This record gives sequence, structure tokens and C-alpha cells, in this order.
Amino acid sequence: MRVLKFGGTSVGHAEAFAQVASIVERTIAEDPQTVVVTSAMSGVTNALIAAARAAAAGDEQKYRDVRTELLVKHQVVAGQLISDGVARAALGRLFEERLVMFERLCQSIAILGELTKRGLDVVSGLGERLSAPLLAAVLRTRNIPAEAVDAGEIIVTDDHFGSANPLMDITRERVRARLLPLIEGGIVPVVTGFVGATQDGIATTLGRGGSDYSAAIIGSCLDADRVEIWTDVDGVFTADPRIVPEARTLPQLSYTEAAELAYFGAKVLHPKTILPAIEKDIPIHVLNTFNPDHPGTRIVRQTDNQGGSVKAITAIKDLTMITVEGRGMIGVPGIAARTFQAVASVGANVLMISQSSSEQNICFVIPKADAPRVLNALHEALSHELERQHIDSIQGQDGIVIVAVVGSAMKGTPGIAAKVFGALGEAGINVIAIAQGASEANISLVAAQGDGDEAVRRIHAAFELDKG
Repeated sequence: MRVLKFGGTSVGHAEAFAQVASIVERTIAEDPQTVVVTSAMSGVTNALIAAARAAAAGDEQKYRDVRTELLVKHQVVAGQLISDGVARAALGRLFEERLVMFERLCQSIAILGELTKRGLDVVSGLGERLSAPLLAAVLRTRNIPAEAVDAGEIIVTDDHFGSANPLMDITRERVRARLLPLIEGGIVPVVTGFVGATQDGIATTLGRGGSDYSAAIIGSCLDADRVEIWTDVDGVFTADPRIVPEARTLPQLSYTEAAELAYFGAKVLHPKTILPAIEKDIPIHVLNTFNPDHPGTRIVRQTDNQGGSVKAITAIKDLTMITVEGRGMIGVPGIAARTFQAVASVGANVLMISQSSSEQNICFVIPKADAPRVLNALHEALSHELERQHIDSIQGQDGIVIVAVVGSAMKGTPGIAAKVFGALGEAGINVIAIAQGASEANISLVAAQGDGDEAVRRIHAAFELDKG
């Protein structure tokens, strides 16, 4: 059994839908037990979110314009690829029904003057609820029996709106009960990615890019043989080819390496995608919808480690480094715990932590957008320590980038760090902070954002990653 996930660019326009249909057709010829998971058409989720935010700010024209644009966008695809007038009319009614619901939601948001995370999840998940029925109808025009399935019926989550977590036991029951009869009946389920629902039926989302995660969850629940992530690139690269033109596709990665790359900014996979696959040891294949004959990247538990100790370099930009420092911190218990409790209290994500051995300094890196809330929370939580001068200062430094050097075979290989920092030293790039996990699969360093691209290029060249 295979689970195929198609991203937004893979269903971005009529030609892309036709290409997806060809890939599904070829796949079911090899494995009739195939499940499809689809994202919203490219740009749709962003448009929905922008409309909802505009409505909260009192702009009611924006969501009316978006409703019209989305109706036309989906009808154009239906008009070009679905010749059956009855089927096309049924789709048109469905589009109208769901976009009327979108307009009513935005009207409510405008009246309240507030957009909650719960409300945003309802609005932002509508794109998948338009694309899945459309893709199922396109497949049927190829004589492929297909049925759209709303993931809200089968992926049960907690109520952490905006980035919900699946409740795997009940999700497994519902996935198998809903999808296995279709699969056994020769029907291809076309499932909405990105979305789920609580046990009470309240709509949730799995976080931006969460359709990858949806596919891995469904693959795990169905004990699939493989999960395929179809995107618009030839797999996972040794670095972002926009930064390093000579970057090449990696034929294979371990789960650990892929998770590190996804966490530290590689856009090909959602960071949580690996988790369900690890549990069932399901290979994940990253493939190109527009170059389907390319072998792509295969992600498995353990690779043969061909290609050297370092596999890839990635970077996250637009960050802020927070530093809590003071000579009075030495030997005072609980400072670190209270620091990160304060960060957690405002829902900020800590991407990297570094602490001096003398305990005079704790620094950590967060998204720049979270910095004002985090700094306020820290000043409040550590006010007594600031008054007593146990802590001298709490500061934020913007314009930060994390560069991550990833490779499972780095463990036990001497000289890796020396080579990394030697390459940066030759380029005159100042390293502000460093961290290395106990797994030794990743060395992370902090630099000024203006040095980020050059740092990636220099490290890539130092390890000759272009040579394979």
C-alpha cells in the first residue's frame, strides 16, 4: 500500500492536476492499494488567512474578493479537465456551498473584531476541502474510481489550535474504518491534508505544511509500505540550491538526518512528518511531481552512509537570540527552569540553546516575531533576580541566523567541528554561539543573518558536498 501526498504547487493549476492524475494512474497500475492526500491549491491557504485577518481588522471587502477569486480558480480547473457537465455542475455547487461558509465565517470575525486560533483553523482548512473533491473528480475523468474524504472525519486531534497533535489510537481506528473499505473496493481515497478535528468535531489544523504530516499519520495507521511526498523539487538537497547552485539531490537520508534538516529550515518536509514513519519503520520518498522519473530522496531508519560524514547544510533566518546573563547566576538553582517556563508561557518555540559552563550566561534562539512577548515574560518572571542583581541583563539580538550542519556519520568522526569553523574563519564569519546535540547528528551555530548564505556556501564547499 502507498500513500501519495501532493503539495500546493503539485495542484497549483490545471496542468498540475493533470500531471498528478497521471502519477496516480501510474501508481495504481503498480499498487492498486493507493491513498492520495492533497494540499490546497498553491496560494489558497495564504489568501484565506489574509482574508480572515482583514475581516478582524474591519475590512469586509477583502474576504468578498477572495471568495470570488477562489471560486474562479477552482472552476477554471474543473472547466479544463472535467468534460462531464453534470459532474462539473455538482462541483460548482460544492464550491459555492463551502465558499458561502467561508464568507459567513469572515462576517462573524468582522462583527467580533477578533480572529481566534480556533476560528483561524476553520478558515485556513477550507482550501483542502475545495481541492480534495476537485482532485477526486479529475481522477474519475481518467476512469480511476476516487472519493474525497474529509480528514476531519478520521484524524482526531487535541485542541491545540494552529498546530494540533493527533490522538493516534482513536485516529487509527477511524482511518482504518473509513479508508480500508474504499481501498478494498478498488476506490482511491483522496484525503484532505493539513486538517483534523477534535473528538467533539471542532476543526483543527496540523500546522503550516501539515499535509506531509497528514500523509505520514495515515500511512502509519494503514501500515503502508511507503509514503511518497510529491513536491516541486527533485528531493532533499545538500543545501538550498538558491544559495548553493552546485547543491545536489541526496539519494537517501536517515530519519534522524531528515528530522534535523526539517527542524532547521529545510522546506521539503514538515518537521513532524518523520514521527509516525519511525514508529512503523515506513520509508518516505520525496519526489518531484514535474519530474516523476527522478528517483528523489529515500528516507529510512538507517542509511549506508555513502557520501561522507556531513550530508547537508541548512539555515533558518529571521531569528532573535535572547541572552540572560549575570555573575550572580552562578550556583543559583532554578534560573534555567524559570527562564524556559517563561518562554513556554507565551507559546514561543526555542530553536537552539547554549549555556556557558560557568553558568553566567544562558542564550537561546527564537523566531523574531516571538521576541517582544518572550522578553516581557522573562523580565516579569525574573524580576526578583534582576532587582537583586543575580541577573545583570536580559537582552535580545535581532538579525540572527542558525546554520545547521547535519549528518548521522558525524558521530565519532574527528575533525568535523574544526573543518566547519575553519571554513568560517577563512571567510571572516563570526560565530556568535554554538550547540551540538548528544546524538552528534547536528552541529548548530549562530551568526549574523547577513553572513548566513556565505556560511552555508563555505561549509558546503569545505566538505565537497557537490561531489557526492
